[in-house]
Amino acid sequence: MAPRLAEAQAGKRAVFFVDAAHFVFGAFLGYLWCFARCWIKAPSGRQRFNVLGALHAITHEVITVTNCTYINAESVCQLLRKLGALGLQVPITLVLDNARYQRCALVQSVADTLGIELLYLPARSSVAERYDSFTQAVSV
Repeated sequence: MAPRLAEAQAGKRAVFFVDAAHFVFGAFLGYLWCFARCWIKAPSGRQRFNVLGALHAITHEVITVTNCTYINAESVCQLLRKLGALGLQVPITLVLDNARYQRCALVQSVADTLGIELLYLPARSSVAERYDSFTQAVSV
């Protein structure tokens, strides 16, 4: 990954870090002391708002695909198409974790068609964990 980041700093490549975040609809409150009891209306069930994002390593621009169903291979393909449509004049590299839906043949085929390199991180990589914490911080 270091050679790709060096190319990105030199302006010869665009490197994006990709990960998904899943936000649950509803209010989650701890205990709060107050004089009047407050009730917050929230949807029932386990509805989620899913965000698949690509963070540009140099400019910190974020490209997203969102839905209320599931993040799957088709969601990743949508993100690949969005990145391909940016019209960048340099090669694109995506740094991904090892989620099964990101490693499937469909995603690899679309990436090959668009000329996008997929670079997978080792399991439980500290870079992936740092990106997860960044995603949570940006979303709040």
